[in-house]
Amino acid sequence: MFDSRHIKTFHTVVTAGSYSAAARVLGYTQPAVTQQMKALERAVGTPLFTRVGRRMRLTEAGEALARHAGIILESIAAAQRQMSSLTRLRAGRVRVCAFPSAGATLVPEALARLSAEHPGVRVELQEGEPPDSLGRLVRGECDITLAFTYPGLHEQVPAELAEIPLFEDQLTVLLPAGHALARRRAVKLADLAGERWIAGCLRCRANLLHECAEQGFAPDIAFTTNDNLVVQSLVAEGLGVAMMPGLVLSFLRHDRITGRALDPASRRKVAAYVLREHLRIPATALVLDEVRAAAARRVGC
Repeated sequence: MFDSRHIKTFHTVVTAGSYSAAARVLGYTQPAVTQQMKALERAVGTPLFTRVGRRMRLTEAGEALARHAGIILESIAAAQRQMSSLTRLRAGRVRVCAFPSAGATLVPEALARLSAEHPGVRVELQEGEPPDSLGRLVRGECDITLAFTYPGLHEQVPAELAEIPLFEDQLTVLLPAGHALARRRAVKLADLAGERWIAGCLRCRANLLHECAEQGFAPDIAFTTNDNLVVQSLVAEGLGVAMMPGLVLSFLRHDRITGRALDPASRRKVAAYVLREHLRIPATALVLDEVRAAAARRVGC
């Protein structure tokens, strides 16, 4: 195993032409340079220099090492510059996996501020619904996951993940604009027992089934889609009703639907998740701070 200090001294001896010249360049004593070169030769297992009169000449092994020394030192310097940039938040890559409505709201706002203040931090965005998105985080396929949970489902978060709560997202019932219940300020699920339903992702569908069961009926699910625009379009055409989070309605609302609060109120919890040991990575912590700030601004609106 080579010592990088010895490689630096060797490179200086080669470029300066002698031990004494290298000592002057490095600010060492000549005996210190001599000791380092002897240590390097022991590590290599063969002499690197030979004397011809008063001049030093590289051996074949010395010439081979000389060809690599500059490259080795530049690689070390490049690594040091990169580590410095990462630890000082000038650079870094953070992979974020977000469910669609968070990807359309929280993430763009957070990244706009991040890119303005820390342009060297690169954020890559993936789309994924829980629980698959949490699995990606555990497998190392992303660095931060934005996901949601429904309190009534008692969903388990993997023990190796840290959970950073962001806000609670109010659930809304979507009705066609002319629906008889659209005149009410809030709607009881039991009043929709006879309707056809449009369900979303697996976790949202499970919550719909759970909440309807709590009200004593099983919903007639006629359509299932992860596309929020498709859900709203189906509702607008009178093909069914749906349960949708307020986060979606904050940026996407069909003009022929009506949203009504549930009675009693129902909410999902939105949070960011990260592997516990990654909380200490500066770029990851910075992205989390910006997402938290974006969520706080949304709640304060």
